[in-house]
Amino acid sequence: MARFKARDLDVLVATTVIEVGVDVPNATIMIIQEADRFGLAQLHQLRGRVGRGAEQSYCLLISRAREDLTEPAVERLEALVRTNDGFELAEVDLDIRGGGQLLGTRQSGLTDLRFAHLRKDRSLLERARVSQDELVDAGGPLSDEVAARSEQLRSARREND
Repeated sequence: MARFKARDLDVLVATTVIEVGVDVPNATIMIIQEADRFGLAQLHQLRGRVGRGAEQSYCLLISRAREDLTEPAVERLEALVRTNDGFELAEVDLDIRGGGQLLGTRQSGLTDLRFAHLRKDRSLLERARVSQDELVDAGGPLSDEVAARSEQLRSARREND
């Protein structure tokens, strides 16, 4: 790595470990072999290893033929080509992989929410959370039950963090 940084070498061949803490401003071209096998976040991180200097840079994604790719692989690669915005890519990734369990350990797949979609219903879910806090503070005949349920949710969130 030191020889590459010092420009003694023109080409560096590396595994995906290259994404961790590598800052080589003179790196201008990255070729990712079998890009269809990587996740969106990892591809975005790898792509970020080039283009740190003043020179024009390129990240080339090499994959199998389109007809041999899965639909999620095509969606990931198209998203990566379409945008450099990490937040947008995270939302695309959530749509492709699924939200997993809200209070469990499964990080992908169908969500356990049956009444809402995390992205599409974000404002509704935020309002529901505020309403939950207001219900806890309001008192009334069910205030003990509301407080107990709220504490259960908070405990579950802490356990999953």
